[in-house]
Amino acid sequence: MMIDGSRLSRRSFLVSTAALAIAGSAARARTITGGMPWEPGTASPPLQVRAGPWAFFTPDEAATVEAAVDRLIPPDERGPGGKDAGCAVYIDRQLAGAYGKASALYMRPPFMPGTAMQGYQAQDAPAARYRNGLKALADYIKATFVGKAFRDLAAAEQDQVLSGLETGKIALKDVKSAEFFALLLQNTQEGFFADPVYGGNKDMAGWKLVGFPGTRYDYRDWVERHNEVYPLPPVSIMGRPEWTVKD
Repeated sequence: MMIDGSRLSRRSFLVSTAALAIAGSAARARTITGGMPWEPGTASPPLQVRAGPWAFFTPDEAATVEAAVDRLIPPDERGPGGKDAGCAVYIDRQLAGAYGKASALYMRPPFMPGTAMQGYQAQDAPAARYRNGLKALADYIKATFVGKAFRDLAAAEQDQVLSGLETGKIALKDVKSAEFFALLLQNTQEGFFADPVYGGNKDMAGWKLVGFPGTRYDYRDWVERHNEVYPLPPVSIMGRPEWTVKD
C-alpha cells in the first residue's frame, strides 16, 4: 500500500487473513471419569473495553495515533474513519496489556536480522516500539514542520509523512521507520475489524463495511443461499446493544 496526497480508498485496506492453525499436545494421556474437565472462568467472555482515560498513550501520543489512524482509514460516505471507529482505543488497550509486553512471543536472544518471512526479530516489545517510534516521529515532525505536531499538519502533509515512513524515505532516529509504519498499519487494521469487545470497530462499522455477519450462533438458514446479500446486522461477542435490558 502506498500513500499519497489523494483521498485514500477504504477498500485498499481490506486484506485477506490467513487461517490460524491451533494445535496442542500433551505429555501423556489421562483418563477422565465422572464428567468433563472444567475450571472456573474458562468459559468467561473477554472483558468489554470501555471508553475512558488512555491506559498506555500519553495525551500527545494519543493525538498522534488518532490522527494517523484517520489517514490510514479515512472517513467517507460508507462509514467512520479509524479514529471514530476506535482504532486508537484498541491499540492503546492492547499496548497496556499482554500484547504490549509481548507476553505470548519468544523474546530472548540472540537477536539477529530475519528474513521477510520470519517477521520481527528484534528485542523491543510492541509497547517499547510504539513509545520509541512516536517519540522519534514527534521529533522529526517538530524539526521538519517548524515546531508543529503530527495532528497539526494538513491531511496532505500527514499523508506525505506516512508515505515516507512506509517507504523508509523518512529516517527516524534509532527507529526503523518502515517497521514502525507496518506495525501501526497492522494494529489499525486489527482495531477496525476486530470484535468491538476489544475497543475498536465501534458499532461494528468495519463489519458493516465488508458485510461480515459477526458471531451469530446459527447460519443454517443461509448456508445454501449462495450469491445473496446477508440481510441481518452483525453481532458482537457481547451481542447487540438493542439486546441489552434497559433499566
